[in-house]
Amino acid sequence: MRAEGNRGIRPADALLTAVAAVGWAFVAMTGTAALALHLLEADAVGSLGPMTAAAVVLAVNGRVVPAGDVGVFGLEGGRAAASVDITPLGVALVGALVLAAVFLRSLRGAGGVIGAGELAVRAGAVVALFLAVVGGLSWAGHDTVTFDGAELGDLAGDLPDSALPDSGLPEGIAELLPEGLGDLGGGLAARLADLVRAEASVGFRVDTGPSLLGGALWAAGVLVIALLASRRTPLPPGWEVLHRVVRPAVSALCAALLLAVGAGLAAAVWAAAGDEHPARIAGTALLVGPNGAWTGMLLGLFVPWTGWASGALVRLLPAPLDRLLTASEETITVGRLAELDGRAWLLVPAAVLALLCAGALTAVRTPRDATGASGSRTGTPAAGARGAGASAGGRPAAPGTSGPAAARHAPGGAGSVGTAAFAVRCAVPLAVATGLGLPLLTWLTGVSANASLSIFGFDAFGAGLELGGNAGLALLLGVVWGAAAGAAGALLAGAAGVAGRRASAPGTAPHPRSGGAYAYGAYDRGPAGTGPGTAPSGTGPDAYPEPPPPPPYPPAAH
Repeated sequence: MRAEGNRGIRPADALLTAVAAVGWAFVAMTGTAALALHLLEADAVGSLGPMTAAAVVLAVNGRVVPAGDVGVFGLEGGRAAASVDITPLGVALVGALVLAAVFLRSLRGAGGVIGAGELAVRAGAVVALFLAVVGGLSWAGHDTVTFDGAELGDLAGDLPDSALPDSGLPEGIAELLPEGLGDLGGGLAARLADLVRAEASVGFRVDTGPSLLGGALWAAGVLVIALLASRRTPLPPGWEVLHRVVRPAVSALCAALLLAVGAGLAAAVWAAAGDEHPARIAGTALLVGPNGAWTGMLLGLFVPWTGWASGALVRLLPAPLDRLLTASEETITVGRLAELDGRAWLLVPAAVLALLCAGALTAVRTPRDATGASGSRTGTPAAGARGAGASAGGRPAAPGTSGPAAARHAPGGAGSVGTAAFAVRCAVPLAVATGLGLPLLTWLTGVSANASLSIFGFDAFGAGLELGGNAGLALLLGVVWGAAAGAAGALLAGAAGVAGRRASAPGTAPHPRSGGAYAYGAYDRGPAGTGPGTAPSGTGPDAYPEPPPPPPYPPAAH
């Protein structure tokens, strides 16, 4: 039999895993981005395919460079400029979940332990294929968008010719302009009116180099977070501390963040139900719903933001943020938002409740025994434990029941740590995870965008938006909030008698009958230890056509 953790690396398996993970991830991201852009009616001003490719590249930490030239009635020097730095986290989150799910599922056939070499090969194949697809999107993600100047709003194109000023140039400027442009009889004003009423073309393209680098970091980051958050995926030998200490906190924090996104999507559905343009709200929620949800969560945890907004981009901001931001930089806090809309205070209890849920989940998933046996290798029966190593009739019980199952029946038995020590065991990992997670969220949810059209250096129209959180304070507040939530969750779980109840061993799944844990592949048909997906040596008994029945329970006392 093969030794545990030293299985041979099969390149074909790694390649098939990479194709499935990357393929389904990009299918999900492309579908989400295309649907969102269609609901926003973006395909009315440009081709949907290139815009979808550009949105997907932005979602995976790529870079899109907008640029274009505007030439109207022979005017030279017309220039359109724009810059965009925003991550559509709705698209990114869908892709990350699909990529992580397929990749982690491919690892669970290894049983309780996977070799570090095999893990590196599988992850490397995923990242390499991911970069190949990003390169293809970089080639496809370029197009030209044509817009009608008369529809820009609040500009000269919306006014009749008689409403345009006949003069108004500062003294001396008219002499510097070409003949006719500075004519006080209306030359400059008429040219600006013609410019706004004209059609302008602005192109965009994907910057290949930065996009490939950003895509590699994105894919690697998703796989690392997935390994740290998945409580039933095998790890290489010697990495047991990650399973016992890190995974409960990271998985709980990820669950809290997904809960926040779900709440934000529910709010979007409620808003769309009473709006004149429900499709636009649905498209915005699909595209940047997590951006708004996590920004609200950060504000509810008192992380301050700074920003400014001007021009047409102000209308894209949700209330009451659109009334707070001006052309000059402003500090944004939940208190200042509450001055404009008292409902903003609801962000505080919502964010605190989400973190408290993360603390309780951390406590439920953290082994309470002093030695961490709940996270030990499956298939090692506890001596003297009834039902842990054998079932009725001497038939071996489900592998792994000696770990989580034993801890589940006696959470406060011999070998368990005290309440204070268990609270510290839960508080410290969650504090570290939250302290690192909140600055990451401030970076992901930051927005920077501007667009302008200038003639000879004079701005004809322009718009800008800058919004970002304080990463330093986010780190400090994350540590404090995480520690408090972890300790409070441990106390609540201990009082409810569920502390450590859901602690699991790596490479296991819930038993379909008894509820215990058993190694993935331990009950596959065929000889034990042969063929892909079967349990490695030492992780379980010989294969059974059907899982064994649960151990008998003592009759109820009459």
